[in-house]
Amino acid sequence: MNNNSRYNNPLLLYNNNLFMNNLENMQNITINHLLDTSGLICPEPVMLLHQAIRKADGGDIIQVIATDPATTRDIPNFCQHLGHELLAEQTNGESEQNLQYLYWIQKK
Repeated sequence: MNNNSRYNNPLLLYNNNLFMNNLENMQNITINHLLDTSGLICPEPVMLLHQAIRKADGGDIIQVIATDPATTRDIPNFCQHLGHELLAEQTNGESEQNLQYLYWIQKK
C-alpha cells in the first residue's frame, strides 16, 4: 500500500459486513444528527458523541466529522463498548495536514 492511498480510503460499511467504495451507496441513510468535532482533540470528540447519543432516539443516525486521528481508535471502541452500531467510517484528505474522519453511528 503506498503512503498516499491511506488518505483516500474507500468508505467502510460495517453493517452486514459490506464494503462500499463511495458515498453514493449511503444515499438511503437519513442522518438525524450531525456532530462536527473538527479541531478538537481527545477526549473531546468522544465526550461530545456521548452527549449526542444521550439526546438521540433509538435508531437515530449520527454523523461525526473529526480531524483528530485518535478518533479512528476511540469511536469504534466507544460504539463496541456501548453497543451502538458503527455503520460506516471514511477518511478524506490528501495529506496529514487536512485529514477528515467521518463516522456514521446508529444508536441502539
